[in-house]
Amino acid sequence: MRDAQAVRHRLDAVDYLVDDGMAMALFLALRLGRPLLLEGEPGVGKTAAAKALARALETPLIRLQCYEGLTAGEALYEWNYQRQLLAIRLAEAHHTRLTDADLFSAEYLQERPILRAVRHSGPVPPVLLIDEIDRADDEFEALLFEFLGEAGITIPELGTFTARTPPVVVLTSNRSRELHDALRRRCLYHWIDFPEPARAVEIVRRAVPGATGPLIQTAVQFIGGVRHRELEKAPGMAETIDWVGALSVLGVTDLAADGVVQTIGTIAKTPDDRAVVAAALGAYQESPP
Repeated sequence: MRDAQAVRHRLDAVDYLVDDGMAMALFLALRLGRPLLLEGEPGVGKTAAAKALARALETPLIRLQCYEGLTAGEALYEWNYQRQLLAIRLAEAHHTRLTDADLFSAEYLQERPILRAVRHSGPVPPVLLIDEIDRADDEFEALLFEFLGEAGITIPELGTFTARTPPVVVLTSNRSRELHDALRRRCLYHWIDFPEPARAVEIVRRAVPGATGPLIQTAVQFIGGVRHRELEKAPGMAETIDWVGALSVLGVTDLAADGVVQTIGTIAKTPDDRAVVAAALGAYQESPP
């Protein structure tokens, strides 16, 4: 894509709306071949950005979901020990002996998401989503340094695999912990904030086409106000879409309608937040703006 606006138009075509900053970050990641680290509050569209980019590029999305205790064998590669053991037993049955070179060959190598992205045949590079990197351990970040810096993985028994068509790498973080400086240096960076009202309305309209315009407008306005209250988990765009979707399914067209309070479980995810949102909704219904 020739510039940031072209990226924006391609994403718009797959119903993912971005601002100028996000469009530029994605364009530079594509043009420079650098990993892109996206941070922001939960629910603002970080994971959706990688998914939309894969659709816009018409290329596979390879996803690595991070979690505490994630290992190299689950993220990079692993040896098929069952097949190796079977090969040893078959060799013994035929009175032959296998060497380490026989057992630790490409035949017994199992690709995990990162190696799969490195060995992707192309011609269009895949999008590799390393989702919620902040959930993984500090030690796991060090496993990524070679890949993020050189688009390659070293397997001691086989050597180094370097991508012929380096993948488009998108990392996401909710900032549940601070990431290592060495990881940040290897990435471009963009912070995704909750979108401004007009873009938020358009995002919800595309995501919930059956909802009425006035309902979307008032729901987005209400969520925008609630986000400034003392909440444990402020609702993002994902929760806004869920709420409008639930209201639309119930045939609600006005936040003053009966039963709206029963749907706030889509936006309030703790008992204390539910009480705050319910009180805000009550005040809104008594004195709508």
